[in-house]
Amino acid sequence: QILLEESGGGSVQAGGSLRLSCGASGWTDRRLVTGWFRQAPGEEREGVAAIYTRNGSSFYADSVKDRFSISQENAGNLVVLQMDSLKPEDSAMYYCATKDTNVGNWYEPKRYNYWGQGTQVTVSS
Repeated sequence: QILLEESGGGSVQAGGSLRLSCGASGWTDRRLVTGWFRQAPGEEREGVAAIYTRNGSSFYADSVKDRFSISQENAGNLVVLQMDSLKPEDSAMYYCATKDTNVGNWYEPKRYNYWGQGTQVTVSS
């Protein structure tokens, strides 16, 4: 079992920044990829960014590239999503997730088998 806990959400004006953190505990040595996903009301959950635990390779959705940055600390037990130049369309519930297999693409929520509870991000114009 892998437990994930997100923190750092909140409200900010457009152009501002937020830093989301995802702490992992449990069978953390089984993690291959940790991703951040978001879901706005009435929308499907979408991949925002992901990082491979072993080599630090990172991936981003086109909509956040050059604005968001994903990184890991403490042997990958803490994954951080730095969000800059936030836009109102970034408003959503943000979830941290991890998977212990390398099946599928990083942005596919169905491939992840461990999820946090989510943290709300609201960006006002």
